[in-house]
Amino acid sequence: MERKTFNPLEWLDKPDQPVKVTEQSNYNTTTQLEDVERIIQDIEASRIDVTSAYSDWVNIGFAFADEFGETGRNLFHRVSQFHPEYSIQECDKQFDNCMKARGQGVSLKTFFFHAKQAGIPLATPKQERQDYSPASKSEYQSKNLNTQAENKKEPDLMPTFPNSLFPELPEFLQKVIQIATSNEERDILLLGSLVAISACLPKVSGIYDGKRVYSNLFLFITAQASAGKGRLVHCRQLVNPVHKEFREQAKLHKQHYELELAEYNANKGKVEGIEKPEKPPEKMLFIPANNSSTGAYQLLGDSDGKGLIFETEGDTLAHAFKSDYGNYSDGFRKAFHHETISYYRRTDREYVDIESPCLSTVLSGTPKQVAALIPNAENGLFSRFIFYYMNVRPVWKNVFASQTTNGLDDYFDTLGNEFFNLYSSLKAGQDVQFFLTADQQDQFNQFFGQIQEKYMSIQGIDYMATIRRLGLIAYRFCMIFSALRIMETGETSSKMICEERDFQASLAMVKVLVKHSSKVFAELPEDVQKPTRLNRKEKFLNKLPKHFNRQKYLEVAAALSIPHKTAEGYITDFCKSGLLHRESQDNYINTSIEDTQDSEDAKEN
Repeated sequence: MERKTFNPLEWLDKPDQPVKVTEQSNYNTTTQLEDVERIIQDIEASRIDVTSAYSDWVNIGFAFADEFGETGRNLFHRVSQFHPEYSIQECDKQFDNCMKARGQGVSLKTFFFHAKQAGIPLATPKQERQDYSPASKSEYQSKNLNTQAENKKEPDLMPTFPNSLFPELPEFLQKVIQIATSNEERDILLLGSLVAISACLPKVSGIYDGKRVYSNLFLFITAQASAGKGRLVHCRQLVNPVHKEFREQAKLHKQHYELELAEYNANKGKVEGIEKPEKPPEKMLFIPANNSSTGAYQLLGDSDGKGLIFETEGDTLAHAFKSDYGNYSDGFRKAFHHETISYYRRTDREYVDIESPCLSTVLSGTPKQVAALIPNAENGLFSRFIFYYMNVRPVWKNVFASQTTNGLDDYFDTLGNEFFNLYSSLKAGQDVQFFLTADQQDQFNQFFGQIQEKYMSIQGIDYMATIRRLGLIAYRFCMIFSALRIMETGETSSKMICEERDFQASLAMVKVLVKHSSKVFAELPEDVQKPTRLNRKEKFLNKLPKHFNRQKYLEVAAALSIPHKTAEGYITDFCKSGLLHRESQDNYINTSIEDTQDSEDAKEN
């Protein structure tokens, strides 16, 4: 029987199922719109702000956009108007963003919840009595059972890789995934092993968009706590023998250095022209994420520009990037495209260039840890990552399901030794250049052209970088698959051509991964300029004139609903930071305003 080749292009244009949780309200109403209208009327009558928290405001916008479309805009304004910093323009801008990202799974239940928290009744006493009247008892029981059944439904889950993909994978990867006990576990073992291996394919490269690229990839597995992402750690064992070899080399270099240093110290001052030996490189594959920028670059440089950051807690890297001494985000982003990283070593007073760095990264963490590492999509870090959003299934996992004889550690150690043979062979051999066939190149361009058009309309221009880098990621998938085929054939040559099954497998994976990236992208703290809504301090500064006294700044504070004590604290902070200058007692100068505004202030006064 002829096996059908899996072709992602056949199902590229199939419509996505909306990611939306089915929820039922727990009160009796005629229509949802009438319910919302009645509640908003109560909010308006009481002049209550139910949007005081930024996240609540955004989620109410999503709920109205998802349920009512453009009709929800007016409702959103009416709910938002009682916030002290309400702005028509800002409110419209936020609702536009909600409309663009419809399908977030935020239902009207979110709005009803916040209204109830604010003391707004969700049902009139008459309705409540009617719900429990004897005449409607059987009807109520029927509705209640239906509601319970609906509430037990799982939300629409993120897609996993198709089953047809896995029999086509290289045999080594099939061994990696065969211990998986769920689709999600199978997927993260595949992705984790690909990215770990991507750091250990020496001398394998290809030409993509006119530039030489290597196989290196960045991965972030995200899920709620206890979702099962911990299985990812075994992928580290696949390349641990490579790390051990690096450390053995470093140990030998250190021993040699210590002998030379002892000889130098013995002959110092006795033998002319003797030079102090240089410290040997500290070679390693696994580069700690918790590092200073200079430390990270030096370890990468010591290992010939090659390394792997493998952290099971994504906020380890996030904390490093946020510190003054450890912000190597710029070099991290450059490494994805093998761009030269330059840094200065103060101890040796030496300027160092790392040319064509080859860095791979495996991270896992909760959605909040993603946001901590990548607060927005602007700086390009988001688009460099493969994202996989794990589904959380509320079922007990069979903890005895693994059929390995001596446990998973021994199993993956054995696989690591198998892969080390390939690594050693590639390292000792000639340079290998990877190619797609002409037909594959045509399919590739067609596939990503359609994906770009589709997701540009869903997520907008900010998502274009993600689509374009997914193209490079797919190319690197093909490269890694092709290199692993060497373990089956034992044949290497200077020219490595991608097999059709590996090409189709790469596209199949991207078809799923683009949806995962889209979900994570939609959940980022959006570039809706959160500070412009909440940062009263900045607004206060901007409203202050060039010259003012205490009475004047308290008038400005009152207009912005800022308490007097808070305003006094702001003034103190501004003076300390140099934004204001206290010229004399109760006489301030706003140094953040250009002198040209002085005359304008005078005219107004």
